[in-house]
Amino acid sequence: MRNRPIPGSAGRVRPLRLLGDPTLHAPCGPVTDFGPQLARLVEDLFATMYRASGVGLAANQIGVPLRVFVYDCPDDEDVRHLGHVVNPRLVEADGVTVRGPEGCLSLPGLEAGTERFDHAVVEGVTVDGEPVRIHGTGFFGRCLQHECDHLEGLVYADRLTGLRRARLLRAARRASWS
Repeated sequence: MRNRPIPGSAGRVRPLRLLGDPTLHAPCGPVTDFGPQLARLVEDLFATMYRASGVGLAANQIGVPLRVFVYDCPDDEDVRHLGHVVNPRLVEADGVTVRGPEGCLSLPGLEAGTERFDHAVVEGVTVDGEPVRIHGTGFFGRCLQHECDHLEGLVYADRLTGLRRARLLRAARRASWS
């Protein structure tokens, strides 16, 4: 018997904002209202992330410029991490730097080798205002850094340089969604 509902089961799938949308390139504001609208936003984020087959989604990716993200992401040992963070802060990003494939629901169909630290720690609160501290390594650590970047107005393409960046941006211009 399940004690709680499946995340996103009560949510509404919202349209994703795509590369070039100004909402993706502006820092998000802090959440100050911890009422039912925030709980609905988190449900909508889960519903939208699952519909798009993602592992993480930040609020600005659906046009809401608030500091919130959700995740359902495995680490490198295939352990599932499921949750959300309100007003997250990336408090640690360390360990070895790994260049690995990275994609984004706001850049559908595109991927590029992006450097990230192998370990990340994010602190914030839940929709109920309870403190959370999330440790991630490997792929999940990459996910935490990626979602925190979104809330600062960055997409992974902003971390690329040289030929890697030029190739990705050229592919984005050719894509039908740009």
